[in-house]
Amino acid sequence: MKTLVIYTHPNHRSLCFAFFQEVLRGCNENAMIEEVRVLDLYEEGFNPVLIFNENKRRRDMHADPNLAVYREQLMWADKIVLVYPIWWGRPPAMLLGYIDQMFASGFAYKDKGGLMPEGLLKGKSVVCVSSMKGPVHYPLLWLNNAHKILMRKALFSYVGIKNVKFFEFGSMESPRGRQKEKLNKIYRYFKTVGK
Repeated sequence: MKTLVIYTHPNHRSLCFAFFQEVLRGCNENAMIEEVRVLDLYEEGFNPVLIFNENKRRRDMHADPNLAVYREQLMWADKIVLVYPIWWGRPPAMLLGYIDQMFASGFAYKDKGGLMPEGLLKGKSVVCVSSMKGPVHYPLLWLNNAHKILMRKALFSYVGIKNVKFFEFGSMESPRGRQKEKLNKIYRYFKTVGK
């Protein structure tokens, strides 16, 4: 299983970075995972801003040479792991900018003229590891599960990825947030996933 881990947080001293480290530690101890590649969007200097004009059209984004390395990473991976905070009920703008550019028509899906497109990333799986300041049930009870619906239905299902797992950790700034227990949960999951 080839695993691409995409980390999206500007601070390498954050709890989000600690979750990222546990993902890597578990993957590196898992015999089912043959190789791990990492994309740290902030460290990479990824530009999340969409630019369309007379020279750069949205319909050509799937072939943008500046994004070729990122397309190759997504095609290479069997499992895509996203590690990010939830800010304002959704992933950071940096990750959403990556999604806007990478999951483009002609690469991630193909329009067939009907209601739904043909997803071109079938067979891959996704794990979303996210943390937030608010309580764990806040997205479900207050936001009608908007984060999971955005990621599972509006994005991954649309491009053909049906196997999507969420670790959504709340109360992460609380002294009673059980951070060590949750970090260990992530480590154990990635150490044994695929077995």
